[in-house]
Amino acid sequence: MTKIHAAITAIGCYLPEDKLTNTDLEKLVDTNDEWITARTGIKERRILKEPGQGSSYMAIKAGENLIEKSNIDPKDIDLVIFASATPDMPVATSGVYVATKLGATNAFAFDLQAACSSFLYGMSVASSYIESGRYKKVLLIGADKMSSIIDYTDRATCIIFGDAAGAVLFEPNHEGLGVQDEFLRSDGIGREFLKIEAGGSILPASAETVANKQHYVFQDGKTVFKYAVSNMADVGEKIMQRNNLSHDDITWLAAHQANKRIIDATAHRMGLDDSKVLMNIQRYGNTTSATLPLLLCDFEDQLKKGDNIIFATFGGGFTWGAMYLKWAYNKN
Repeated sequence: MTKIHAAITAIGCYLPEDKLTNTDLEKLVDTNDEWITARTGIKERRILKEPGQGSSYMAIKAGENLIEKSNIDPKDIDLVIFASATPDMPVATSGVYVATKLGATNAFAFDLQAACSSFLYGMSVASSYIESGRYKKVLLIGADKMSSIIDYTDRATCIIFGDAAGAVLFEPNHEGLGVQDEFLRSDGIGREFLKIEAGGSILPASAETVANKQHYVFQDGKTVFKYAVSNMADVGEKIMQRNNLSHDDITWLAAHQANKRIIDATAHRMGLDDSKVLMNIQRYGNTTSATLPLLLCDFEDQLKKGDNIIFATFGGGFTWGAMYLKWAYNKN
């Protein structure tokens, strides 16, 4: 029997209309465009301002975009995985709501949280379900409303993050295309360096935690940068070695869009030219769970059947990893 591979067969995305530029941030904190661009590569980011709407709103929009483009019946979807660090609310699973609103009434759904690695971990889970032979269509959506947890008086974090959503559909492939290998890692040493202190079971919400701004993202930038550069580059190199891939064999690097310097370091370690590196951080900033599908959405026209793509990511916790995938279709 031919081995089943899990292939991406459709992409969708959603970007809020409102932009927050570096010039806008100059009015909020002590910073400037030159400083932000030099350290992150970011020029602007999108912010969801629709009242009463959270990450699920963007996830639904991205899912609708995918369904419309691919002309699939949502009732044929077997599973919806919602990758997010900013679900709508605790306990009530946002992915279930997303699936229902998309009309995926025959699917089961759940949330997956691994900080900025959520989407890559989701790709691993989705491909495993497909490879089992039990499911035929798995919809993976990454969405984060980072503006809901950012302190816009903290220049260490407010310059980095934006809001967005992206979606991919995984289906079985019998041509050897799709996910080939993965190398995923985690280390609890990162727990103190990138976190939201309050709102969980250790430190429930109170008037004091709100007053102390403990419900916003805290990041020890230098430490996170050091670990991200080392680990993202390491897994990118390892996945190539494990699959006997040279830099000539790699068509594209799709790296988590956290910081241009981190992406450049990863590409350099893998021996890749800039022309092989997919990058859109300048337009969106770090959209956490949405960065990888947004790359695929923006560059879909350039992706060709059989292209070798290496995905790499790094997130809080710490979580990180790489995946090797053969692209399965031509858009045109």
